[in-house]
Amino acid sequence: QVQLVESGGGLVQPGGSLRLSCAASGFTGSVYAMAWFRQPPGKEREFVAAINWSGGRVYYADSVKGRFTISGDNAKNTISLQMNSMRFEDTAVYYCATQSGGSPGYNYWGQGTQVTVSS
Repeated sequence: QVQLVESGGGLVQPGGSLRLSCAASGFTGSVYAMAWFRQPPGKEREFVAAINWSGGRVYYADSVKGRFTISGDNAKNTISLQMNSMRFEDTAVYYCATQSGGSPGYNYWGQGTQVTVSS
């Protein structure tokens, strides 16, 4: 049974930092990529960052470039998201996701972790 477990959410002041982690397990096929998405209050879920295990390429949404850093361990299927210089608009539920088993998109999702940026 596939499981994705996020941790590290919480409350942070504007300009502060927070680190999220995700551990994925239970896969019977290959995991090609892992990513972070977020859903701000009252808005649609949006892409934040991704890491492709083939070559280790990373991708970021324009809104987080230069502030957020994704990293991970291919062998353990774990990823982290270091969030710096945080802004009010970073407030959201953050989700970890994986692309695996030949799926063309992200097909497994975690339960999400709340991140709130507030003074």
